Amino acid sequence: MRDVSGMVVIFKLLFKYGACRRSVNNGCTSDAARGIWQQFVHKDIHMRPSGRKLDQLRPVSIDVNVTKHAEGSCLIRMGDTHVLCTATIEDKPPPFLKNSGLGWVTAEYGMLPRATHSRTRREAALGKQGGRTQEIQRLIGRALRAGVDRSALGERQIVIDCDVIQADGGTRCASITGGWVALRLAVDRLLKAGVISSDPIIDHVVAVSCGIYAGQPVLDLDYAEDSAAGTDGNFVLTGSGRLIEVQMSAEGATFSRPEMLQLLDLADIGNAALVEAQKQATGRGA
Repeated sequence: MRDVSGMVVIFKLLFKYGACRRSVNNGCTSDAARGIWQQFVHKDIHMRPSGRKLDQLRPVSIDVNVTKHAEGSCLIRMGDTHVLCTATIEDKPPPFLKNSGLGWVTAEYGMLPRATHSRTRREAALGKQGGRTQEIQRLIGRALRAGVDRSALGERQIVIDCDVIQADGGTRCASITGGWVALRLAVDRLLKAGVISSDPIIDHVVAVSCGIYAGQPVLDLDYAEDSAAGTDGNFVLTGSGRLIEVQMSAEGATFSRPEMLQLLDLADIGNAALVEAQKQATGRGA
C-alpha cells in the first residue's frame, strides 16, 4: 500500500497556507494566522517537490571538451536536465551577411526520443521541425548573439547545436547557458590560432526559469513544478545582469507586478550562480 502520509501533510499545509493568506490579506490580526503566514514568507516551510529552498538552483555541472571533433563542446547538467552543446566554426557567414564584415551566431535544438518520460518521434522522421523546436532554437541564437561583438568575429558563422539527452524542465535555459560555454571555447580556438585579433565575446549569457508554484515565487523549476506552475517565466541575462529576453505567461493564474519583480530578483540570484559555473568550466572570465 502506498504511503500517503506525506501527501496528507502537504495538503494540510496548502490548506493552512491558503486560508491564512486570505485572512492576513483581509486584515485579520490573528496571531495564529499571521504566524503560519510568516512561516511561508520566511521559507520555514518548504513546499517544493525536490525539497529545495525557494531561491535555490538545482545542482549544476558543466563538463567541457566532451566531443572529439567540435571546436567547442560541453555537457551541462541542471538537476536531471542534461544537454549536450557543441560549437562549429564555419569560415563564411550566411549569404545575407556576405561582404558586410559581420559574423553570425546561430543555433539548432533537438531532443532525443527518450529524453522525456515517453518516446517522442524524431522530427526527421516526421519530415519537419515542430513549432516549439523552431521557437527554442531561435531564442538560443538571439540570446547568444547578444553577448558577441559581431564585427570582431569577422565574416564567419558559429553554429551552436543543443541536443537534449534528458529533460526535466528548463531545457531551453540549460541550452543557452551551456551553449555560451561551447561558444566561448570555440572563440578561444580562433584567438589561439591568431585567426581573429580581438575577443568578440563581450559578456556571459545565461538563462534560468522562475515561476509561481503553490503560490510562491521559485527559482529554476523542474518538470514537476513547471507542469503545475501558476506562472512560468524564462529569463535570459548577461553576466552583468542586463536583460536580453524575458518570456512570461500566466499558465494557471494571472500574476501581479510585485510578483513579476520577485521573479526578476530570483533570476538575478540564478544568474550569479550560473555565471560562476561558466567561469569555472572555461577557466576564465568573459
